[in-house]
Amino acid sequence: MKTWFKMLATTCVAVPFAQCALIPGGNIASAAEPAATVAPAASAPAMTDADPALWVVKDADTTIYLFGTVHVLKPGLSWFDEAVKTAFDKSDQLMLELVMPDDQAAVAKMMMPMAMDTTGKTIPSRLTEGELKAYQAAITGFGLPANAFDTFEPWFPAMTLSVLPLTKLGYDPEQGAEKLLTKFAKADGKPIAGLETLEEQLGLFDTLPETQQVAFLNSVVKDLDKLGPTLDKMVVLWAKGDPDGLAVAMNESMAATPELAKTLLWDRNARWADQIKTRMDQPGTVFVAVGAGHLAGEKSVQDYLKARGLTATRVQY
Repeated sequence: MKTWFKMLATTCVAVPFAQCALIPGGNIASAAEPAATVAPAASAPAMTDADPALWVVKDADTTIYLFGTVHVLKPGLSWFDEAVKTAFDKSDQLMLELVMPDDQAAVAKMMMPMAMDTTGKTIPSRLTEGELKAYQAAITGFGLPANAFDTFEPWFPAMTLSVLPLTKLGYDPEQGAEKLLTKFAKADGKPIAGLETLEEQLGLFDTLPETQQVAFLNSVVKDLDKLGPTLDKMVVLWAKGDPDGLAVAMNESMAATPELAKTLLWDRNARWADQIKTRMDQPGTVFVAVGAGHLAGEKSVQDYLKARGLTATRVQY
């Protein structure tokens, strides 16, 4: 069920990289591969033009841009230019899904109580013999002990396994759109705000029913070898500015997990639309950047804005 990977790439930003504070070594690279095998830094790649989708909502004295992001990217995509950079430069404020704390120890302190199981159940007790064998093979394949996450809730090892292969696949957390937009905003002195808090976003996973958490873990393990092609496909659609294609790719198996779609997509889109509508009451220009999956398909942020009397117009460039 590759939907899990698609949602992590284009809907939820905090958890995949925040959890690195809890992985031995403190970062993705050190957990995913021994230090001795890390290749030396390569020369800068040739830049490839990307034109991700951008929308704008306006009234007499307020302009809000809506930019869809992918949370982890490979180096070499030139997307912060043309209309995207123009909109960003015009904006007085950057608004993200959340503002990640700089202090990773603080992130770990908040995450640990949520990630740890308090019921006495273990990961092995939740899995069938075959599921456990596949899970432990995946964990040990990254150089971690088979029991590394036995006392955690299932969502945490699922998220961890979805992150560990990224550097080997050529994806760089520092190239994620939110990371770069944050860097640019700080350089320009733009205030940065979040639509959600870290605790709220972690809670999305922590409050998933156990059956969904186990299904999450099993699906990540099953499709681990498809992570690279799946993310590559999503990035191509994003770079082409193809929200319709992204919606098809994103939602092709949503029908099988409507509870997950409601929790991670639709409910959040509705809440964000409420926040954007409220922000329209204040003058100024805001650059809102959220996972591209939230701006694609039915029940997108734009759909919820329309229901609230606001029209999001695609910026052509």
